[in-house]
Amino acid sequence: MNAIHYIGLDVHKKTVSYCIKTAAGQIVKEGTLAAERSVLRSWAGSLQQPWHGAMEATIFSAWIYDTLEPYAERLEMGHPAKMKAITAGKKKSDAIDARTIADLVRCDLLPGCYVFPPDLRDLRRLMRYRHMMVQQSVRMHNKTAGLLMESGVSFHKTKLHGKKYFADLIKSLEEVPESVKDLLRMSRGTKDMFEGVQKQLLRRLLADAALKQRVERLSSIDGVGAITALTWALEVGDPHRFVSIGDAVSYCGLTAAFRSSAGKQQRGPLSKQRNSWLQTTLIEAAKLAPRWNPQLAQLHAQQLGRGHANRATLQVARKLVAYLLAVDKSGQPFQVRTPPPKTIPTRRKARRHLASAA
Repeated sequence: MNAIHYIGLDVHKKTVSYCIKTAAGQIVKEGTLAAERSVLRSWAGSLQQPWHGAMEATIFSAWIYDTLEPYAERLEMGHPAKMKAITAGKKKSDAIDARTIADLVRCDLLPGCYVFPPDLRDLRRLMRYRHMMVQQSVRMHNKTAGLLMESGVSFHKTKLHGKKYFADLIKSLEEVPESVKDLLRMSRGTKDMFEGVQKQLLRRLLADAALKQRVERLSSIDGVGAITALTWALEVGDPHRFVSIGDAVSYCGLTAAFRSSAGKQQRGPLSKQRNSWLQTTLIEAAKLAPRWNPQLAQLHAQQLGRGHANRATLQVARKLVAYLLAVDKSGQPFQVRTPPPKTIPTRRKARRHLASAA
């Protein structure tokens, strides 16, 4: 029987440092490889012993993980924030980091994180690119409005989106320099280009059959649209990785930082350790969802009665997470639960009631 080797990988843009250790912690081999697919495949294919490996999650880790995963018995990705606390020390180098990661794998102490499948990762990349296109489109629209205000031009802000209104507005400009008119046309053209790209990306995402079915199930929740459903599906991946609703709410960045020591508890603002795309989308959705969802409207009204609008929005966003997680895990469309039936009184309680009535 071949002994298992444990490999720690410290990945960078141009190089990958590795350290191979036995179960007893003895270093078998260590070195540095060029961060190229052909080099990594050749190195992994030359390993004679079965091996378990790990690397820290970085911007470079995904393609390296996909390249090496077929050669390993088990390959894991380490959570960068948790590994930073573990690997902190006075001395730090690529070789030391690789040795530390190998020890974490060998002792089964690696703080792992979820690794998206390649197909979902590609779709998520499209969704995030679409999000950037929307941001740039809004930026160009605001720039157009700013140029008009700088030039002293009065305009209808809700109609500025319209092509006909914008064309008529440009024609009606009199005491405005030609350079400003040119900038207005360029800003409008750039905005239209960004909007066209984001619509094209949205159609491409919805063309995926499996993703489309998942989005339709999530959209069965009143107040959840296609963008919210797409963002949830592509940022969460496998919903079963969340054991509880609290874990999902924390991942979405809807919980406050919490510290407890010596019997004293302190809560801070919303934690920065979160999925920022999900956080932004859910908070924006929570502002509009009560208009179409009676249950969320009731919850928002209850929280708003306590006198804090932002807390009411956060509470709606947390409830949205609970709804989305339940639908995604069950694979069934959303259904509003009927109120629980009134409890039937016991005989003793019934006798007391009759006695008091007599």
